[in-house]
Amino acid sequence: MILCIFRESKYIVFFLCLYDLSRKFRTMYEYIQGDIAELTPAYAVVEAGGVGYYLTISLQTYAELEPLERARIYTHFAVREDAQVLYGFATKAEREIFRLLISVSGVGGNTARMILSTYSPSELANIITTENAVLLKNVKGLGLKTAQKIIVELKDKTAVFNGIASPEAAPSAAAVLPNEENLEEAVAALVMLGFGKAASEKTVKALLKETPSLGVEEIIRQALKRL
Repeated sequence: MILCIFRESKYIVFFLCLYDLSRKFRTMYEYIQGDIAELTPAYAVVEAGGVGYYLTISLQTYAELEPLERARIYTHFAVREDAQVLYGFATKAEREIFRLLISVSGVGGNTARMILSTYSPSELANIITTENAVLLKNVKGLGLKTAQKIIVELKDKTAVFNGIASPEAAPSAAAVLPNEENLEEAVAALVMLGFGKAASEKTVKALLKETPSLGVEEIIRQALKRL
């Protein structure tokens, strides 16, 4: 806690105290509501009041926003030395899970987003409950020690994971595309998420060979578990 002991610059002191009281995940944006100008599995651009907001999103949020033209997107604003990132979530519950994940030492925003993209909330809750660190460490950028730390620190907090429903298994009408289009879109999304193009293409082709009817979101989710 920052102690307000300075008599001069009282407004600065007040700001510091206020920051200390609210720094635990209180940000300047609670949500942004507007038209979805652009949407990919990795980010969304929402236009509100003539301003386009670039929001980094998970596959979970992408699946929920895909059929919409307008949306209210809950946000988390992260400031790093090298970047300022605005994360977007379709629900408050997903944002709460994200914040639980980044509360664990060693888990950053991009890793938390990758976890939410790889596993549904129910899958993640099951992984933590059963202490399956080996499965959790399959997420890109996550090592075994950090996976174990997530399990230890969040095993008593999985109840919040029930507040968010997993996307429907059946692809939406917008996601039902010919195989070639599905392949290209899924590979492009995986590349945006940081995977190599060759490895992504190989994995997506294998998935489509096994199950040709997969929609884009499911292709990406299953690919994330294999890459």
